[in-house]
Amino acid sequence: QVQLVESGGGLVQPGGSLRLSCAASGRIFRINTMGWYRQAPAKQRELVATITNGGVTNYADSVKGRFTVSRDNSKNTMYLQMNSLKPEDTAVYFCSAAVFITSLASTNYAYWGQGTQVTVSS
Repeated sequence: QVQLVESGGGLVQPGGSLRLSCAASGRIFRINTMGWYRQAPAKQRELVATITNGGVTNYADSVKGRFTVSRDNSKNTMYLQMNSLKPEDTAVYFCSAAVFITSLASTNYAYWGQGTQVTVSS
C-alpha cells in the first residue's frame, strides 16, 4: 500500500558528506512523523533523527550539529544531510514514516524502507 525508498548512500571518506533521500509513494492521505534510523553490523537499530509534519526535529546526541533532517511535504520526501562523517557513522540507514492512508485516525500505520548502506572509510 505504501512504499518507502531510500537513496543516496555510498562510500565516503571521513570528514565527507552525503545526502540521503526517502521517497514515500502509494496510498497516502497524510504523513505524520518521519524518521531516520541506522543499524551497524552486530548492533541494534538506533534512532538518528525524526521530523514531524510541521517540521519539528529531534536528533540523536551522536549526530547533533553534523546531520540535518528535512522534508518536502509536497513530494512526500524526507532528506538527511550528513556532514563531517565519521567511521562510526557506517551503517545501513533506514527511513520510517507514520502514514494515514485515509482521514480516519484508526488508519495510521508505520512503514519502513529497505535501507541504504553508508560506509565511511579512508
